[in-house]
Amino acid sequence: MRKEHSHQSEMVSQLLYGDCFKIISTKKEWAQITTLEDAYTGWIDQKQFKPIPEKEAVQLTQKNAAYTTQLVDYIENEDQTLTALVLGSNVGGIHLLNQTFKGSFIQGKKEKKALVTTGYLYLNAPYLWGGKSPLGIDCSGLTQMIYRINGHSIPRDASQQVGLGQTLSFIEESEPGDLAFFDDHEGTIVHVGLLLENHYILHAHGKVRIDRIDQTGIYNFDTQQHSHKLRIIKKII
Repeated sequence: MRKEHSHQSEMVSQLLYGDCFKIISTKKEWAQITTLEDAYTGWIDQKQFKPIPEKEAVQLTQKNAAYTTQLVDYIENEDQTLTALVLGSNVGGIHLLNQTFKGSFIQGKKEKKALVTTGYLYLNAPYLWGGKSPLGIDCSGLTQMIYRINGHSIPRDASQQVGLGQTLSFIEESEPGDLAFFDDHEGTIVHVGLLLENHYILHAHGKVRIDRIDQTGIYNFDTQQHSHKLRIIKKII
């Protein structure tokens, strides 16, 4: 998904297999869309999607979502060719396209401890602004996908995610699976990560990595200094 209707425009997010959206407008080969899951808006090339009935799209997003659990998997098409899928693709509606999926998937809401298990699947994935897959992912894409795979829908951007849940005053009050948010010198939320046990945090910074966290912020093992300033900790579930 791009900010403007151009291949040179900034990528603001990604659509994975099974993501549904509504078309707002079109311009030549481009479609401006809003995703059904998180109401995120951007432009995509019209060659990159297949129309399905609105009722089916809503059903697939809200009730029948089933997310793949392997870094890379595949579906078999009607002509017996294969299509690759990345972790977190929604295969709940493959019957609509006469496709077959035989891999593993997660469906429904899972317990909070499952968030950490899912998070580790993304470890060492390269950083990509706007990315949402193990091939490239940004900080808020990482937290959104971890929650999404386990049946919990949260917004796309860190600045939106920070508005959710219960505020915690101290790291000691947090649990694995809570989210920590970080700001810049102007007070703008610019980063988010998933809290782990014993004051560690999983986050996307250069790559998906694990660092220490304290009341100051994230302490980067490689640089031996704090890389992000802690603003707030939120308990989302």
